[in-house]
Amino acid sequence: MTSDVSRLIWAVVAGLLWLALVGVVAWRVRAAAARAARQARAMAGDDGDQAVVVAHASQTGFAEELAWMTARALTEGGLGVRILPLAELDLATLASTRRLLVVASTTGEGDAPDSAGRFVRLMQAGPIDLSHLAFGLLALGDRAYEQYCRFGHAIGDWLEVNGAQTLFDRVEVDNGEAGAIRHWQHQLNQITGTTTAPDWTPPVYEKWKLVERHHLNPGSPGGEAWHLALAPTDHKPQWTAGDIAEIGLPRPEGQPQLSREYSVASLSSDGRAEFCIRLMTAPDGTPGLGSGWLIRQARIGDEIAMRIRTNRSFHAPPPQAPMILIGNGTGIAGLRSHLKARAEAKAIGGTWLLFGERTRAHDAFYDNELQALLCSGVLTRLDRCFSRDGDETRYVQALVAQHARPLAEWVERGAYIYVCGSLEGMSKGVHAALETVLGEDGLTALSDIGRYRRDVY
Repeated sequence: MTSDVSRLIWAVVAGLLWLALVGVVAWRVRAAAARAARQARAMAGDDGDQAVVVAHASQTGFAEELAWMTARALTEGGLGVRILPLAELDLATLASTRRLLVVASTTGEGDAPDSAGRFVRLMQAGPIDLSHLAFGLLALGDRAYEQYCRFGHAIGDWLEVNGAQTLFDRVEVDNGEAGAIRHWQHQLNQITGTTTAPDWTPPVYEKWKLVERHHLNPGSPGGEAWHLALAPTDHKPQWTAGDIAEIGLPRPEGQPQLSREYSVASLSSDGRAEFCIRLMTAPDGTPGLGSGWLIRQARIGDEIAMRIRTNRSFHAPPPQAPMILIGNGTGIAGLRSHLKARAEAKAIGGTWLLFGERTRAHDAFYDNELQALLCSGVLTRLDRCFSRDGDETRYVQALVAQHARPLAEWVERGAYIYVCGSLEGMSKGVHAALETVLGEDGLTALSDIGRYRRDVY
């Protein structure tokens, strides 16, 4: 009898502690949103509706970072500023805005960032009168893609067709090129009348040390995949699941700084940043600039210049919410960080991983970890397919179709869907499969409310 009472007391205490944890997490999320709102209101000053509106559409966080730098530059130049995601730039805001600055990324072959879906539908809804509006556009893209800066140009074209006037010519940024960003800052100086504003400095990288590197898939018919770990040397960085690491590559004297971005596969509580990186090669077999250096040239103990950038568009849902993780290949990195976060938060909503690679014998990345997470209950369900095993070629989108009914049931229970991995093939195939399962409108609604998120490359 006494032991029963003791177990009941401990159960009650555990429940109260869990509720307290959930409350703390929820409070932190609300506090962060409130801080951002207060900062945005403070920037607006006394200009009210005459404030310059800075709208951003970001897939990895870089456009949002540049938007905040833009807002600060205008504020320091004496102007009122209102900053908001592009999805919140609705008809009422456009009607009351006189000057608009847009910082917009293009992802892949001309696509809009996932978070911009609501504004895309606004552009498709029909003509509106924007003759009162003047705008400037900073379009981010990558010339490696044929549809370079296409989404940014689509915004500019739509604004002009509806009567908006340009404050200055559109500014294009190829892969973060510093000269184009300085040109954007010059245009901001023309708006504020400032002549003494310093150039925006390049990213400030911190010192890390390469402490581990091992081959994950020797013998695989696919490309080499490697696990790497970097430890901070003189700082204690904080990041969260979904954030992105930007690694500065060695540069010859007088050459511009180049960088590469990778999804972080660990948490700051692990004490080091971990990655799953594919060795990329050119058609002639030459290793990729970033992956080749990290995998073939850098030595254990070498110093690495890196910063971890906040990527709010891929941050975790509340721990009590169900979570569906879908990915392929080295996309396991971004999903692994979320699995670690779910374990750390003792998430109770249920977590389901659907993952695809080439062969079970060589490419079942982090299998021991996944099996342990299954045993512990952190991972509720694990479904994998391997495209080179068996006679039938099956990719991860086939798992979505195969498990359509339980997936729809999870979504009905409030599940969030996170997709990480290759842009071409996987993400488009998964998107089409999800549209079949949930309906086009249903998937769009999930994206609008932040329950469908992607980190694809």
